[in-house]
Amino acid sequence: MSTNTVDRQTQSAPPARRRGATLTQRQGRWGLLFAAPATIHIALWTGLPVVVSIILSFTNYDMLNPPEFSGIDNYVTLANDPVFWKALGNNFIMAVVGIPISMLISLALAVMLNQGLRGNSIFRTAVFLPHVTATVAIAMIWLWIYSPGGNGLLNIVLGFFGLPNQAFLASPSQALPSVILVTIWQGIGLKMMIYLASLQGIDQQLYEAADIDGASAVQKFFRITIPMLKPVTFFILVTSIVGNFQTFDLIYNLTNGGPANSTTVITYQIYQTAFQQFRMGLATAQSVVLLVVLVVLTIISRKVTGGKDD
Repeated sequence: MSTNTVDRQTQSAPPARRRGATLTQRQGRWGLLFAAPATIHIALWTGLPVVVSIILSFTNYDMLNPPEFSGIDNYVTLANDPVFWKALGNNFIMAVVGIPISMLISLALAVMLNQGLRGNSIFRTAVFLPHVTATVAIAMIWLWIYSPGGNGLLNIVLGFFGLPNQAFLASPSQALPSVILVTIWQGIGLKMMIYLASLQGIDQQLYEAADIDGASAVQKFFRITIPMLKPVTFFILVTSIVGNFQTFDLIYNLTNGGPANSTTVITYQIYQTAFQQFRMGLATAQSVVLLVVLVVLTIISRKVTGGKDD
């Protein structure tokens, strides 16, 4: 190869790189352009309210008079408020008890439906129906099921076995477990559908290779299925935690936080503080604490499940 040829190739290389860089830059600009509407929407309707809430959490504000700066007084009040800690504790109990049970049942049902059994579509619809049913309607159904005396379905069943009637939602010791049971029942459908979609996306060649190696059904489940479901398990866990700490309408319609604050949750207390007591500054401080709790729990969930950004 002559020296002139080498020189010409060397001189032509930078423009090629420049063209590649220009293409990348154009793609980046178009990407930003297409993402701009969603970014602006999130910034205006999520980011801005969060910033305003953080600012208001350091004020005394009753929605009638201008906010007055009060420093960390609202957070000091929360630290010494036993009802706030009770509400936060109830949320944690609901999450620790209800979410794992709901996820295990959902996974079991998804695995069963993935076998292609007869009547899959009908069963899938029946299980998913509570998720798309209005929570008020669900609360009315369960109020009848839990109704004390001889009119409630559950007490009728207990009476059939000779057991005494129970005041499920009126008992401080039974109210929270009764609410947890409703949240489990209501949340199974969506989790099951997500697991089922993920199961159907697993490459069947992995199972065929395991069959050739002589792996049992249990080994295939724990060595192939469970690892392949890690990303979706992380997604379900995080959304379930967020949904658990956002529980409001079910509590409002079933128990109103009672009896004796045994079913009060953080969102219900925020509602009471803001719209019954008109202590908006304190309510926003409660909201900020809830935000911090959710961020911490999301990070922990990521570590536990091995969640990935991809």
